[in-house]
Amino acid sequence: MSLGPVMVGLAGLELNQEERDMLLHPLTGGVILFSRNYESPQQLEALISNIQSVREPRLLVAVDHEGGRVQRFRSGFTSLPAVRLLGNIYDDDAKRARRLAELSGWLMAVELVAVGIDISFAPVLDLDKGVSQVIGERAFHSNPEVVADLAHAYMRGMNRAGMVATGKHFPGHGSVKEDSHTAIPLDHRRYEDILMEDMMPFERMIHYGIAAVMIAHVIYDQVDSKPAGFSTFWLTEVLRKRLGFQGVIFSDDLEMAGAGIVGDMPERARQALAAGCDMVLVCKDFDAMASVLEGIKGWSNPASQLRLVRLHGRQHIARSALQQDSQWLHAVKEVESYDIPHTLDLV
Repeated sequence: MSLGPVMVGLAGLELNQEERDMLLHPLTGGVILFSRNYESPQQLEALISNIQSVREPRLLVAVDHEGGRVQRFRSGFTSLPAVRLLGNIYDDDAKRARRLAELSGWLMAVELVAVGIDISFAPVLDLDKGVSQVIGERAFHSNPEVVADLAHAYMRGMNRAGMVATGKHFPGHGSVKEDSHTAIPLDHRRYEDILMEDMMPFERMIHYGIAAVMIAHVIYDQVDSKPAGFSTFWLTEVLRKRLGFQGVIFSDDLEMAGAGIVGDMPERARQALAAGCDMVLVCKDFDAMASVLEGIKGWSNPASQLRLVRLHGRQHIARSALQQDSQWLHAVKEVESYDIPHTLDLV
């Protein structure tokens, strides 16, 4: 059985029978986990083991674990700083900031890979323009050159830990005030302006070999009337052809308000896949997941399936041994040296 194009969420700490049946659906390809799915590292390992045992090849298991406001698993995991702190350090000492970015990427990824997570949707490649309500300190910097430099170091750390990187949110979410979780953001800039600013970190990271990209639910109305994640122009013409990206394209969560303009849930999935997404995310509502799986019945894209199977994590160290590992101990000490407390979380 191949990996399907739909990534789904789960309700709680264990798989129920309805969810197990959903994971067996041939169009399911992955699971995204949230804070509601986490109690302890031991419980998480058991849940992931159950997910992975459902079918072969095993489903992809993903999480948003950037640090700062967006870290799904906290107790039992290192508290990761918001990456904007790395940008602040960069302004005074670029070499130190790159070193800390690589250590942070490695630490984030190695703790996740050790419990069976394949993908953390990171790093954020958006620019911190001081405008976006939802991006802010999740971005490395306002300067695209700095974002690209730090993201490259962060990706090197992730790759060294056995995890590929996913850049988000293409072609850039940092220049709109509205939060696409709750609104339909509009960016009124010309394509040329977006290309010279927000898209530059994506272009650089594609050149560096980034494996996956997640798309913004933002309408760039001087370019296309559709949100980028449903736009053939943005995904096929720009991302694939002009930028030469050969990796996986993820939608953002189809349940978000920013996707609502496209239609009902099955229509959102159909349009996202037709535009060029390899995998669409439906993160919370079970009925929405079921309707998407039913609504794209018969969908097949062999090229997407080949791209998706390359995203499985490569475990180098078991969690039981990680806390005795000298490299981990060093990374924790270094990362904690620039950390500040964070307690917020996006659901």
